[in-house]
Amino acid sequence: MSPYRGSAGRTEEWRHLRVERADGVVTVTLDRPDKLNALTFGAYADLRDLLTELPHHGDTRVLVLAGAGRGFCSGGDVDEIIGATLAMGAGQLLDFTRMTGQVVRAIREAPFPVVAAVHGVAAGAGSVIALASDFRIVERSARFAFLFTKVGLAGADMGAAYLLPRIVGLGHATRLLMLGDTLPAAEADRIGLVSELVDDGQADASAAALAKRLATGPALAHAQTKALLTAELDMPLAAAVEMDAATQALLMTSEDYAEFHAAFTGRRTPNWKGR
Repeated sequence: MSPYRGSAGRTEEWRHLRVERADGVVTVTLDRPDKLNALTFGAYADLRDLLTELPHHGDTRVLVLAGAGRGFCSGGDVDEIIGATLAMGAGQLLDFTRMTGQVVRAIREAPFPVVAAVHGVAAGAGSVIALASDFRIVERSARFAFLFTKVGLAGADMGAAYLLPRIVGLGHATRLLMLGDTLPAAEADRIGLVSELVDDGQADASAAALAKRLATGPALAHAQTKALLTAELDMPLAAAVEMDAATQALLMTSEDYAEFHAAFTGRRTPNWKGR
């Protein structure tokens, strides 16, 4: 992460999100449990701004996304977003849809792993936010629904048509995005959408345990692995191999690489610095 800081300080209060920080892990909780954490314009904007801000402070090693109450996120609020968009002009609508896409792009481009703790429903935008995360810890009774066509919109929303085929394959992605049907956790696990399937009530704890493991690991190696996974999706093999070679050569000059050797020869656990 860049050591250079601008004049803007850290945002201490987020009106539309609950943000907690501990030992390199930032946990962001969507906190409208009475609405199944349906997203508002403000929640989208806070997610966009938080994801933009976190990399600049250099102290975030892992981001956990969670939902309060009975579900992860039921998507955009029907009254506050869908109803409001009916009165908007083309320019306003494009500003909004671009903002939602910026959230997904920021998750994918964040220089740290993002873990989604999914329980209950992850629908619409909620399903895409989970999809964009690096890890999806999913409870057995949870369900996904990419239901954009069911409200009369394209299933290709917020990058879903880019990301989903790359995770579950074109056939499954076509079915999910075209029909918008509910996908139970067991089926999501079978087709590869789930990173870890856990018992009900365990998503938050399992996500926290994974976040702790990641946060105490080699952060620079994690960041570069994520960057390469994203960048190489659209590369031919020759370009990907060259990018891998350049990245490995760079990391061989890092403190963490030297620390591994020192720890191995000293028969101790590495003390990763992320440098």
